[in-house]
Amino acid sequence: MVGHTASDVPPTMAVKIFSAGVAACVADIITFPLDTAKVRLQIQGECLTSSAIRYKGVLGTIITLAKTEGPVKLYSGLPAGLQRQISFASLRIGLYDTVQEFFTTGKEASLGSKISAGLTTGGVAVFIGQPTEVVKVRLQAQSHLHGPKPRYTGTYNAYRIIATTEGLTGLWKGTTPNLTRNVIINCTELVTYDLMKEALVKNKLLADDVPCHFVSAVVAGFCTTVLSSPVDVVKTRFVNSSPGQYTSVPNCAMMMLTREGPSAFFKGFVPSFLRLGSWNIIMFVCFEQLKQELMKSRHTMDCAT
Repeated sequence: MVGHTASDVPPTMAVKIFSAGVAACVADIITFPLDTAKVRLQIQGECLTSSAIRYKGVLGTIITLAKTEGPVKLYSGLPAGLQRQISFASLRIGLYDTVQEFFTTGKEASLGSKISAGLTTGGVAVFIGQPTEVVKVRLQAQSHLHGPKPRYTGTYNAYRIIATTEGLTGLWKGTTPNLTRNVIINCTELVTYDLMKEALVKNKLLADDVPCHFVSAVVAGFCTTVLSSPVDVVKTRFVNSSPGQYTSVPNCAMMMLTREGPSAFFKGFVPSFLRLGSWNIIMFVCFEQLKQELMKSRHTMDCAT
């Protein structure tokens, strides 16, 4: 990102990729119950039976899940979630600066080069990591209360069943809405964070340290949630759907609109913001600090030799 840290030597690509992967995994472990609550709220409305459990609010969803299915259910799909972050975050965040430099023609990166870098890294990350997203959402969404036997018993069981019953293409189900979602998230999240951080540092409002990273991450998280929420809900519904439930992504969106109204596209908005906002704070603060410490360690080792 802009405004390089205490070390005069800019972080290498390997340091950025490693730092992004580790920071994203830490953020995912801490905020995963919020993500599970978001998924449950987003798919609410698909099951029209009167016996279906109704979730109310973020805290209410988490409490209901913990009471009816056990606290462990809040972390259902975590292994796939961590696999997703290793592939998604390390690529889209770790490679962002490198790709941005490629698109930069002048001395300073323009808004166009930042957006182009966000589009590129976000798109590549989706195509590589989509299977982990499909498995994560399926495991988070399934409830033993809706049937005697769950669809999947675990992460790798889900990979195997999806591949054998739906074909390998089943693991890339929902790539289009997820690509749209991640392009929006990547561009908004990284570009907003970058611009906010640059403005705070250049105008000497905050130093390039934890408070600056915190404020930038909160602003980036809110902007990203507002823009990505409709696509995120459609993506979750389509990825979690059984074969034949929806004929296409637009069909899924239209059925949501006709059955539940426009507000359906913002279901789970609060947990989405709480999750994305807190995830951004933890991830970006850890990412920046980890980069600094790794480069300091490398510099110390170079001096020692």
